[in-house]
Amino acid sequence: MIDFKERLRRPEILVAPGVFDPLGAWFAARAGFEAIYLSGASIAYTQLGQADIGLVTASEVEATIGRIRDRVDLALVVDADTGYGNALNVQRTVRHFERAGANAIQLEDQTLPKRCGHLEGKTLVAAGEMIGKIKAALDARASAATAIVARTDAIAVEGFDAALDRAAAYAAAGADVLFVEAPRTREQLAEVGKRLGNRAPLMANMVEGGKTPLLSGPELERLGFSFVIFPSGLARAVAHTMEGYFATLKNDGTTQAFRPQMFDFDTLQDRLGTAALLEHGKRYDADRFTR
Repeated sequence: MIDFKERLRRPEILVAPGVFDPLGAWFAARAGFEAIYLSGASIAYTQLGQADIGLVTASEVEATIGRIRDRVDLALVVDADTGYGNALNVQRTVRHFERAGANAIQLEDQTLPKRCGHLEGKTLVAAGEMIGKIKAALDARASAATAIVARTDAIAVEGFDAALDRAAAYAAAGADVLFVEAPRTREQLAEVGKRLGNRAPLMANMVEGGKTPLLSGPELERLGFSFVIFPSGLARAVAHTMEGYFATLKNDGTTQAFRPQMFDFDTLQDRLGTAALLEHGKRYDADRFTR
């Protein structure tokens, strides 16, 4: 596993796909990614079948962290929404998520209930309250290697300059990574890099069809970003596949026409490493220990 904070100090940007379960995490590892992002929105979409409007609980995220960590050894960045309450709730969230296997924990300055950063109607806590949460998170973590990511949603509420002011204040409070959510243009992304890049590593969020222009990792690197997530693209890809799969089965009464877009049974077992797992299990067969 990479040291997440050390990795962000390298010149090359770190690209992380969003995941929502161990299967996605496993395929991300097979693809060669160094880090993955556990997206609260994707948990809402896939585990609740609901929009990202603050319905996901801390315990649901913690359980998902544990299942993913049991499957892969990648740096795991976790969306902790608002910390699920006040500064004391933030401390409990940090302790639980860190123990479950999070390498970085993201907190945002929205009020409860929060909503997706690319939806309208967001509201914010005072900057001072968010600073208190950041300091609480820093005090609660067991290891200084666990990164605290401070996100501001202020662009949509208070404007671009206010968002940069908030992010600068969060850096001064000790945040390890800064995340200004939903810049509207490439020029705004460049300004984030120019004005905040010397304060802390910068994180960008690429949402297909969202409010921020979709740029590649290398493009964002040139603008001063150290880390970029594609948080819920996998969930949208899976939802698109689901729609086509179910339409084919309903219309045809069989999945035959959809098979080119599927793994067959044996291929999936191969990808999962089933044969190696079964072979490993033989080490503990009863007949090996029967005298």
